[in-house]
Parts: sequence; C-alpha cells; structure tokens
Amino acid sequence: MLTKPKTLDVVALQLPTRKRYQENFDTLLEHLATHQDKHIVVAPEVFLTAFDYEHMTTAAKFSASALKQLKKEVDEQIVVITLILEDGDDFVNQAVVIHKHKVMHRQNKVKLFKLGDEDLYFRAGKKKKVQPFMIEGVKYALLICFELRFKELWEQVEGADVVLMPSRWGKARKAHLEILSRALAVMNQCYVVIANSADADMASSSAIISPTGDVTMDDTLDAIETTIDFREIKKMRRYIVMD
Repeated sequence: MLTKPKTLDVVALQLPTRKRYQENFDTLLEHLATHQDKHIVVAPEVFLTAFDYEHMTTAAKFSASALKQLKKEVDEQIVVITLILEDGDDFVNQAVVIHKHKVMHRQNKVKLFKLGDEDLYFRAGKKKKVQPFMIEGVKYALLICFELRFKELWEQVEGADVVLMPSRWGKARKAHLEILSRALAVMNQCYVVIANSADADMASSSAIISPTGDVTMDDTLDAIETTIDFREIKKMRRYIVMD
C-alpha cells in the first residue's frame, strides 16, 4: 500500500477557450510545461473545444486525438480535463485523469445542464460511477461543473481527500459556485480544486479550498497555485468527527 504524501503542489487553470481548437491545446501544453513542477493540474471543463454544438463530430475527433497526445506527454503530473468524445452513437462529456502516460480514471458527466442544452447533445453518465478513486495513496473524487449542486453526489464523494472540479460555470451564478464549493470542502473536510473557464460570460472563480474553508482564488490570474497539506485534512477530521 502506498504511503500518502505530506503535501502536493496543485494548479487550477483559469483560461478562456478560443475558437481554434489547436490554439487551446497549444495553450494547455504550454501551461503543463510551465507548471511541470506541480503535482496536479486541472483544466476548465471542455477547455479544448467549449460546447461547440454545431461541430460535435469535429470536436470529438479533435479531443480524441488530443487525448492520445496528452497520454504521451504526461508523466509524473496528474492532469485533469474534460473532453467531448464519441461513445457509440452518442456524445459524452468525459472527465479524464491522466498520470504516467495512462488514463487513471474516466467519468462521464452525470448531471447535464439543461439551461445550456447539454441534455440535447450528450448522453448522461451513470450516477454510480461518481466514486472516489486512488492514485499513489491519495483518495480523489471528481465532480463536473453543474454536479456540484447535487447533495446526493456530495455523499458519493465523501471520504475523498481531494475533490477535483473542471467547470464552465456562468458569471450570472458566480456566487453559487463560490458558496457551494466552499461548503463542500468544509462538509467533507477535504480539499476542493476548481478550474473554471475565464470566458467573458463565465464566472472565473477558480480556486483551491482547504478543509477549513480557506480559499486561494484570484480572478485576474490564468493559474491559481497552492500546496495541499494532507495534515490539514487529518487535523480537521480528528477535530470534528463526522461519524
């Protein structure tokens, strides 16, 4: 059994998505190189293509190709991104966690945002798949954007040390993102890492939130950086026992 590290350096990207897919992918690769000293890098939801409903097949083909390249590029880092991918006759919004040239975890978005027409273009994932997973002694979980609003999913990720959240959360509901993500960190006594889009109509609000509710956030930056200290999780869970 692997021993949990004492700390991990993490970066949540806060970037706008351009119209050209390749430009977005190049930007992501640049950030991975810039932050190669970071253990965890989380990108905004569907950062490479946005929700390009008019060109779903093209977006899916590009995303599949980008994933192949990312698997070649990503070694020691843990990289988290969501992609539009084809699954049979349907499209899915799939989060992938890449580490040591492998996809360590896949999770299709379960709760589709009807206000953004996601339910018209994507097949929803299975709720039971929203579960913690282990990488090198650390228990992670993953929620995709709108899924943050559902209390039953909070219960399913309970016990995770770090909840990763790629997001394209709208500016009109910015306060909701900040309130709910902080509440999740405090309720589950874990770290929450949000990477949200910086498009003009998006909330930004990318953040790393500690189990005590302390927030590292700056809407003016394209990358939010801090260190996860697992002793803080242990301390909080001993201080306030939730059994």
